[in-house]
Amino acid sequence: MNILRATVCLSLLLSAAAASAQSPSGCPSLPSGSDLQWQEQVTSSFVLCKASTADGREVMSLMLSNRDPEIPLARPLRQEKGTFAGESLYWYQPDLGGQQPPGYATRRVTVVKFDKNRYAQISLYASDAGELGSLQSMARGMNLNPSTVASSP
Repeated sequence: MNILRATVCLSLLLSAAAASAQSPSGCPSLPSGSDLQWQEQVTSSFVLCKASTADGREVMSLMLSNRDPEIPLARPLRQEKGTFAGESLYWYQPDLGGQQPPGYATRRVTVVKFDKNRYAQISLYASDAGELGSLQSMARGMNLNPSTVASSP
């Protein structure tokens, strides 16, 4: 009976280890001096990181996943070129069905495949063009190397 229990426990441990090896890493470190803080939500299939200012305004969301989010990014909405995790990308204005709420001109979204079966969906909610450039620059410099990724905020 003890052998059966040990086998079941070992099987559960191996399954958990395999799942954690396949699950995305935590949120990347935010640059010091950015005055932003991550709110992190981790599930078995994705990590959601929301960067907020000291007054609670969300300026960036980053979803890391092992699955392509398959968000249609229409070429007419293409804006700036950029990079993330060493991969080239284009930033897009989000498709809001023709609506343009306040701040729409400085909202951006992109999806990038940055490793074998690893995807990042990034959304920026800048208040003006200067903050948009700053957020794009911050995204460009984020390091997703597991050895340097923060596991919690």
